[in-house]
Parts: sequence; structure tokens; C-alpha cells
Amino acid sequence: MRAFRPLIKLIPAAAALAALPALATDGYFPHGYGMKALGMGGTSTALAQDSMGGATNPASMVWTGSRLDIGANVFMPIRDAERSGAGFPTLNGKVDSGKTAFLIPEFGYNRMLNDRTSLGVTVYGNGGMNTSYPQGNFNCGGGPANMLCGSGGLGVDLMQLIVAPTMAYKIAPQHSLGASLLLGYQRFSATGLQAFDNAPGFPPFTQSPGSVTNNGTSTSTGVGVRLGYFGRFDALSVGASWSPKMKMGKLDAYKGLFAGGGSFDIPQNYSVGVAFNLAPAWTIAADYQRINYAGVPSVGNPSLPVAPLGAANGPGFGWHNIDVFKLGVAWQMNSQLVLRAGYNHGQNPIQGADVTFNILAPGVMTSHYTFGFTHALSASDELTGALMIAPRQSVTGASLFNGLLGAGAGGNETVRMRQSSIGVAWSRKF
Repeated sequence: MRAFRPLIKLIPAAAALAALPALATDGYFPHGYGMKALGMGGTSTALAQDSMGGATNPASMVWTGSRLDIGANVFMPIRDAERSGAGFPTLNGKVDSGKTAFLIPEFGYNRMLNDRTSLGVTVYGNGGMNTSYPQGNFNCGGGPANMLCGSGGLGVDLMQLIVAPTMAYKIAPQHSLGASLLLGYQRFSATGLQAFDNAPGFPPFTQSPGSVTNNGTSTSTGVGVRLGYFGRFDALSVGASWSPKMKMGKLDAYKGLFAGGGSFDIPQNYSVGVAFNLAPAWTIAADYQRINYAGVPSVGNPSLPVAPLGAANGPGFGWHNIDVFKLGVAWQMNSQLVLRAGYNHGQNPIQGADVTFNILAPGVMTSHYTFGFTHALSASDELTGALMIAPRQSVTGASLFNGLLGAGAGGNETVRMRQSSIGVAWSRKF
């Protein structure tokens, strides 16, 4: 039991460290987990570089040795939404989302129990459905309103925190299996959606009036699992990881907003990867990741109102499943310095037909360019940094208000976003 005590003591501290808002880039998943992966386009499935394996590939943990990784990433998204060509000119306008900088911590700890077995914990987060628009100069016929015809500021805030105790075991000298227990916590809030709460002058939208907007923060918990394989074949490493859909408790305060009476599960996701040592100083890695957003009704259901909000088949954000391709390279420049670069390309989960609801959650990014380094401070300590730049991406489509207020009444809407991030992490091997 002594080997487990440091891990047990670290879990509460790790959870507290990571319980901050998180933003994301591949839909609402980050483009990578761990500062080293963040500098290599998010590649990690076939690499064993740190103790973030509970978020990427649990089987990699037995190859990383005993270590502690603590870091923080400053994520900077710039988002705006615009409506133009509306038959009612007072519906036209543009607003910029506030909250343009977010601190995202990372934490991992791993302990080798013997030369074939490791036990660790990774703490990570998902998010990205986080917007905060001012009311602006809109008018939907009943006086000043925000872009979605509610009152006051408009926006949502979603954070998902995962604490992942992880065990890995070498089933053969060059092959390992791993498993992470995923202990999930999420919180959500929404403001400014009064028009969808069966407001006077609008069609009845929700089956649960009073549970759509401005109800503060609602929370829920859930349990899941991530399984992984890692293998080495001379200069080549391969990895695979899979996590089924994670069932989360319902967000009861918003049961009139999310399909399934407030249900908001974490989607199934899996990845495969390879890493190749081209030369003693050079490593190139590639990952393919699949995120099945459409399997979560509140995220994947079309936003057209074929049923009331909150119903099992009620409107969602219309997100499609996406494929993500990641490529990274690392160069051991000398005994103390490693330089990294990478590219991450993911499909856009949002289509033009669903643009109105996605004013709240403009997860439209596709391309990310990354750079990073690790500097050895001593034989046991190292400092890692990472930079990400994602060029502006946009989606345009016909407004949902065209169907609610009459053909042409709402014109077209566009959501846009560009991103950057910079972070640093400290690691100690022991």
C-alpha cells in the first residue's frame, strides 16, 4: 500500500488544480494533452513522453518511468457572430465574444511499482462551448435584445474535468496494455436564451419551461474507461486507445435545453498512432483520432426543431462526427534541448444548417500549427514549452429565425473563430 499513498494524496490536489474553465480546438476536445504533445500537433498515441497517458494512451505510462508533470496553458480564442440580410433590419448586427484568455492547467503523476507495472493519475479537461456575447443593438420586436432575441448577455459555459487513475502492464518486453478509470465532473450554465423558453410572441420551444436559461451553474458526474495498447518494434512504436461514450448525470437545471431532459454525455473517441526514430536525434509521429459527437443527442441532434427542446429527439447543436489527423516531429538538438513542431487538422463538426445554435458554441476550427521545446534543467528536472496558432475559420448558413419568423426574416448568420495558445510545464523524474 505504501506505493499507492503518494497517488492517493495527489488526486484531490490534482482535481483542484484542473477545475478551471477549459477551451478546445478539435470540436470541444483539445488538440492535444500534455505540453510535449501540444508542441507536436497533439501526437501522443505512440509516444511515451510524460504522465498524461490517462488522457491519451494508458498503455504508454509503463514506459515513462516514475515522474511528475505540472503545467499550464494560456488559451486565447477570438470569436464573433454576425447576422446580415435579415428581412427585419433590427436583427442584423455583429457581436464579439468576451473572455479571450483562459488558463488551462495540466497534471500527471506516474509511479513504477516494478519493471513491468505502473500506477498513475492524469487530470485533464474538455470544454470549448464557452461564449460571452454582450447584448448588442438587436431588436426582435419587443425592445432591445441580444442576438438570439433574449435579454441581457448571451452565452454558455461548459467545463468537463476528468480524473483518470491509470494502470499499465508490460505483457511482453516490448508490448504493454493499460486502462484508465475516468471519473468525470462537468458544469454548465447558459444566459440570454429567454426567447427559447416559451417566450410570448414566439412558438413554444421547450417541454420544460423555466429550465432553459439563466439558472446558474448545473453540475453532474459520471464514470467511464479508457483502454490502450503500446508496442515497440525496433525504431517504430505503435499505439491505440479507445474510450466508449461516457454516461454523465443530467444537468437538471437545463433539462428544457438539452435533448434527453438535460443529458450531456462525453462522446466515444479513439485513436491510433505511429512514431518512428528516423535517426538518433529525430522522431516523427502521426496520429489518427475519431470523435463521435453525433452519438450524443444534445450535441449531435440537428438544430431544426422537429421536437421540443429537452425531448429525447429535441434539437441539438447538429455536430457531426469528425476525423482528426495529427503530425509531429521532434529534434534532439543536443543533450539538453529538444525542439518540436507539428500540424493538427480536424474536420469542422458544424454545418451551415446549424449555425444559429452554434453562435453559442462555435467549435469551427480545422487547422493548428504548433511549436515546442524541452530544456533539461538537471538530470531529473526539465522545462517544456508549447505554442499553437490556428488561423481564422468561419461557417455561414441561413438563420433559424427564417423558419420561426417567416422566410427571409432572419437572413444569414456567420460564426468565426481564430485561436492561439502558449504554455509551460515543469517535470521531475524520480
